[in-house]
Amino acid sequence: MKIIDIHTHGIGGYDTKTQGPEHILKIAEIQGAHGVAEIMPTIYSLPIKEMRGNMAAVKKAMEIQKEGIGGREQKVKNSSGFGVQSSETKSSSLIAHNSSLIVGTHLEGPFLNPSRRGALDGISFLQPTEYNLKKLIEGFEDMIKIITIAPELKDTVKLIKTISDMGIIVSMGHSDATYTEAEAGFHAGAKGITHIFNAMRGFHHREPGITGFGLLNKDVYIEVIGDPYHLSPKTIELIFKVKNPKKIIIVSDSVKDTKISSTTQGVTDTHGKLLGGSITVTKSARRLIEMGFDKKVIMQCISKNPASYLYK
Repeated sequence: MKIIDIHTHGIGGYDTKTQGPEHILKIAEIQGAHGVAEIMPTIYSLPIKEMRGNMAAVKKAMEIQKEGIGGREQKVKNSSGFGVQSSETKSSSLIAHNSSLIVGTHLEGPFLNPSRRGALDGISFLQPTEYNLKKLIEGFEDMIKIITIAPELKDTVKLIKTISDMGIIVSMGHSDATYTEAEAGFHAGAKGITHIFNAMRGFHHREPGITGFGLLNKDVYIEVIGDPYHLSPKTIELIFKVKNPKKIIIVSDSVKDTKISSTTQGVTDTHGKLLGGSITVTKSARRLIEMGFDKKVIMQCISKNPASYLYK
């Protein structure tokens, strides 16, 4: 079972606000030590120049990983005395390198709604134009796998279609969208919803909003932060009772200040605002299973579901 985290900004003192690939590799190392096989370093919404610098660090880290894995495999092949490796030998060489594989990047912004900025820098948010998109992603198209966008912004539906046609997944989030606006984003090509309930319009009995759309639509994927602070256990229970379980993806949303071992407190600022997740997806899964959620379903939410989201 390959465990995947599609939304992690950092952990253990390292984060994606860096131009140093070594920081990205440390995130992968720490996540790998916690049993996470693949990660998608998530770039914060910042001025475009800074986001591109952060993406460049991720891209370089991916190249370093690829070269390192290739070198290790070649060494094993040469030492075996045969032209090909046995699957057992190859697996052993890769397991020894226990870092998570960096499979691309997730851009959380900058086409977001300032009224639902959460812990992000609202000043960096931009209008969703093709000009701004090109400035943001040019040269990085092959490594960007997900972009989070607020679907209610002017001209966003058009941009969602453009991005989706490029083969990049659009996830809707940091959004004040109504149910109808979220539905329009979905029909334009959006495939997911970023950390449902958090940094978005809440459910109201006369306007279920983007949250209601995420719960009720059987085809859209939803991210769920499974730590003890972002969602009430009863809200998580509601999600699993209402939502198609094959479309739930547990994410860490971990940040630089996420501790490697401690889970005794949330990651907050001085005013108590949550800044990110407090535990890895493997710890989230363990916690939810201990709370009584079905083990098979929970494990699917950190393995099969994110794989289907990314690769199908």
